[in-house]
This record gives sequence, C-alpha cells and structure tokens, in this order.
Amino acid sequence: MSQPVHVAITRKIKPGCEATFQAALKEFFTTSFAHIGVQGASMLVPPPGSPSPEFGILRTFANERERDNFYASPMFKAWEERIQPLVEGEPVYRQLNGLEAWFCSPQNPPPRWKMALLTWLAVWPVSMAVPAALNPLIGQGVPRAIFAGAVAGGIVLILTWVAMPLLVKLAKSWLYPNNL
Repeated sequence: MSQPVHVAITRKIKPGCEATFQAALKEFFTTSFAHIGVQGASMLVPPPGSPSPEFGILRTFANERERDNFYASPMFKAWEERIQPLVEGEPVYRQLNGLEAWFCSPQNPPPRWKMALLTWLAVWPVSMAVPAALNPLIGQGVPRAIFAGAVAGGIVLILTWVAMPLLVKLAKSWLYPNNL
C-alpha cells in the first residue's frame, strides 16, 4: 500500500499582487481537486502586517505517481502560466517526510497536545518492543553504544513507516474533529 505524499511549496508574490494571487489560488484549488490523486490542498498566508512576500501551499497526493502526474498535467502548466505575472522567481518544492508529515492536514493542524499524546502512545510500546526484539539478535557482546544506536534506528523506522501513519489514520476523527 502506497503512502500519501505531502508537498510544501513556497511562492514569492510581487508587492500589490497578494489578493489577486490568493483569489486565483482558491479558484485553482477547486479545479485541482478534479485531478485524480489529489487528496488535499491548503494555503498559508503571511500574517497581517507582515512584510514577507511568501505564500505557502500544502498539497497531499495519493502517491508519488499521482504527484508527478499532477505537476506534469496541462491543468497545472496553465496555472503556472496564469500566475507568472504575480510571482517572483521559481517556486520552492519540499516533500514532507517523517514527523512533519505525520500530522499533515489539508486543514488546520491538530493541537500540539494531541500530537504529543499520540506520538507518546506510539513511542511507548515501540521503545519496549525494539530492544526486546534486538537483544537476542545482537545484544550479546555488542558495545552498549552500538546497541543503543540500533535500538534508536529501529524505533525511528517503525515510528516513521508503521506506527505513526497507522495511529494518525485510526485517530483521524479525534485529531481533526472539525474536518469530517
């Protein structure tokens, strides 16, 4: 099963073009949801009174193939042409992985206390299971620092690709009660 792909995009908007860019982006969001594989999108705007010209866009895709298809689509190319007079420079794309992607939401992120509690619920059993599983395999005769590194690596791997994606999926209605 492929995991959703989260992409953060940063765009610098020309002075005086902020409202036009926002309106165009809202319209494009609506159109872009018709593209197969697009699972979410949100806009991050500078706070009122901020001198920052940067707007952020968070996009979620069903998988990497759908992400690539979206960015290669005629619809996206037309969007890029449409906003060219409103932006400065090229967009900056960054795929979100690990911790930053666990709680990625097309809406507002959940409260930090919920993210911390869910992470704790994942770390607790994993931090007990990984050393118990590794000890019979490599625990005897291996320096403590090496064993600790192997345990830490195992915990990070299981949290990143198994425990946290599963817990976030199971706790979705609790994490995002207003987004249902």
